Amino acid sequence: MAGGLTQSEFKNPVVRWIDSRLPVFTMMQKEYGTFPTPRNFNYFWNFGALAMVNLVIMIVSGITLAMHYTPNSALAFDSVERIMRDVNFGWLIRYIHANGASMFFIVVYIHIYRGLYYGSYKAPRELLWMIGVVIFLLMMATAFMGYVLPWGQMSFWGATVITNLFSALPIVGDPIVTWLWGGFSVDNPTLNRFFSLHYLLPFVIFGVVFLHVAALHITGSNNPLGIDPKGPQDTLPFHPYYTAKDSFGMAIYLIVFACLVFFAPNYLGHPDNYIPANPLVTPPHIVPEWYFLPFYAILRSVPDKLGGVVLMFGAIAIWFVLPWLDTSPVRSMRFRPWTRPFFFLMILSFLVLLYVGGKPPEGAYVTAGRLATAYYFLYFLVLLPWLGVKERTLPLPESISRPVLRGGGPLPAGAAAKPMEKA
Repeated sequence: MAGGLTQSEFKNPVVRWIDSRLPVFTMMQKEYGTFPTPRNFNYFWNFGALAMVNLVIMIVSGITLAMHYTPNSALAFDSVERIMRDVNFGWLIRYIHANGASMFFIVVYIHIYRGLYYGSYKAPRELLWMIGVVIFLLMMATAFMGYVLPWGQMSFWGATVITNLFSALPIVGDPIVTWLWGGFSVDNPTLNRFFSLHYLLPFVIFGVVFLHVAALHITGSNNPLGIDPKGPQDTLPFHPYYTAKDSFGMAIYLIVFACLVFFAPNYLGHPDNYIPANPLVTPPHIVPEWYFLPFYAILRSVPDKLGGVVLMFGAIAIWFVLPWLDTSPVRSMRFRPWTRPFFFLMILSFLVLLYVGGKPPEGAYVTAGRLATAYYFLYFLVLLPWLGVKERTLPLPESISRPVLRGGGPLPAGAAAKPMEKA
């Protein structure tokens, strides 16, 4: 073989010629073909692949919409209406993009809470988890800026309310708000800035996702048992086993996505956004998109503006230090009987925040929001550290393959098992 060329095992002459000079096919075969993965993945592990596909859908549909959108405060609303009415299949592209944002957050929320339940944030995957939190923050920023672009009533007033939150920060708050606005109110410079950033950030997300996947392939995947593979008997090659499983999950996902796009395209939106933005008319109830509502409810649960902002950002920042807050040596909550009910209560508190965030800040909604906020932080800051020390966990299986092949989960108390294994 000529110097500088690599050995390629592919039989196709074109593929072999490319791969010997740029071994991209060998890399893909290694990382997505023969890559060893735990043999006990359940369908919750589909959601990482679903998130990647959803990101591609959002980028492709977003680029297409940008070809017809006009980022000008006098023309933005009309340009969106033109996309809906005059551009060939413009209505379909916009509905895919708008509902794709909601589907993206649904997938990512399930992906996050799967990681919380099975302890995917524990060593050695701390950095993998933290990169995932960065992706979530970038998603929130991108979605917020995209919500402003239609320049309807809820877009305009949502941008006004959310950007004004930064004014609560001492010293730097007002300069940050002025920079975000590009002036002294939400206007044409704001729209231009948000359009530019909304177009750019998905490519930044794509780059961070690449780091996320690279970190995953270095540390290896977690699994429902939360124990590391002990040998080849505990793993399967990614292809064809998990490509087939992901394909089935993808088919179900696309069916649900299509039902939303074709039969209920405006179900998750707000009707006020079909009214052109008017700075002189304030909507009776200003709410962000549904996927921001839990954090919006946390913001409103504190009477003090600065305190609400700190708690709202703290609700996500707390995820960064979660690997050190959870002191238990056992990863999966399948073996943590004390922690499991508290975890499901935390999910319930998150759903309560999601509900009350879309309601007026009055009466029982305020009380429910404060109680849910208090429990959310109590779970992460108090219960997890305390349970990690005090909890008596169930015995862990000796290997992944044993409970898989015997058709069960945790071994019976009398079976041979290790009572505790370092995560």
